[in-house]
Amino acid sequence: MNTGAAASSAGGPVAVPRRVVIAPDSFKGTASAADAAAALARGWRTVHPGDELLLRPMADGGEGTLDAFAAAVPGSERVPVTVHGPDGRPADAAWLRLPDGTAVVELALTSGITMLDPLRPLDAHTLGFGEAIAAALDGGATRLLLALGGSASTDGGVGALAALGGSFLDAANRPVKLGNRGLGTVARVDLSGLRPLPAGGALVLSDVTNPLLGELGAAAVFGPQKGADAATVEVLDANLARLVRLVPGGHSLARAPGAGAAGGTGFGLLAWGARMAGGSAAVADAIGLDAALDDADLVITGEGRFDGQSAAGKVPSEVLARAAKTGARPLLVAGVIAADAAAAGFVASVSLAGLAGGSDAAMAQTRHWLEAAGAELARATG
Repeated sequence: MNTGAAASSAGGPVAVPRRVVIAPDSFKGTASAADAAAALARGWRTVHPGDELLLRPMADGGEGTLDAFAAAVPGSERVPVTVHGPDGRPADAAWLRLPDGTAVVELALTSGITMLDPLRPLDAHTLGFGEAIAAALDGGATRLLLALGGSASTDGGVGALAALGGSFLDAANRPVKLGNRGLGTVARVDLSGLRPLPAGGALVLSDVTNPLLGELGAAAVFGPQKGADAATVEVLDANLARLVRLVPGGHSLARAPGAGAAGGTGFGLLAWGARMAGGSAAVADAIGLDAALDDADLVITGEGRFDGQSAAGKVPSEVLARAAKTGARPLLVAGVIAADAAAAGFVASVSLAGLAGGSDAAMAQTRHWLEAAGAELARATG
């Protein structure tokens, strides 16, 4: 590992190029992880143009996961697909084919909350997510990485399973209405027609560990973010509970960590046979972060808001843990820093809000302030 300086023939210090890995999450709503990494790199190069920069944009399974893979995996191919969005309207999306045959499918691109205005907590659904998964299977996917996060719905993944061949019928043997509202009338569930998993299986990428039901479940914790008031949350939870009673092994699946992810889509995917994986850890493995950190001197990570939750499976904590194994010094950039970054283990940190003079200014020109943060961190590390 380089120390950053060496003696010149004249006896003075001369800069030694360092290896710097840049591995941020997205700054949600303002910059993708790939854009954030590129902006940080531009700022760093204004101070240390000779350093070797390795861009490894990260994700935790939510918004920007597909872009992170596309930026980090050479030879990946974005495959366009038109699906039914969370309100039934056609939506242009894509899945990502990796060179080894793996397909990455991101729920936020097909059934995401940003696709709705106004929000529809009882009626939004995940049909489009299932359609994108089916398209990936039709495209020859040998393994699936299913990124959950940013969902508009609380349908227990029923929309996705319906697109994959599952049957959800009411007492009159008619398909139930899509969305959580339809779960209130479901009387029979038949999963025997589901498409088989690909040979390499399916991994669910998510940083959410909530169960499906109850006070820590999908409706109670995430329903309000999707437009549900207190009375609607009770309806959402009761309808999910009805689904659980009808799905084979539903009660044990509903208690599994991550079953509540993406409005219960985690539960539906578990019922299909998918396995849960920590979002940040799985993404880091898939993009080869450990190899990038080998012999690295520094690593920059970040996210929109660094707070107490950042230590629980978020991108900065994952990068920090992996850096500790290699000796790379970790640096943090965040839109807002609301926790003690030094106590967490970062040797330097920069807040975009601090640089810009406020959160609104930072969000209005996020890429500009990310460049400024990259330069600031470069100066801070000598």
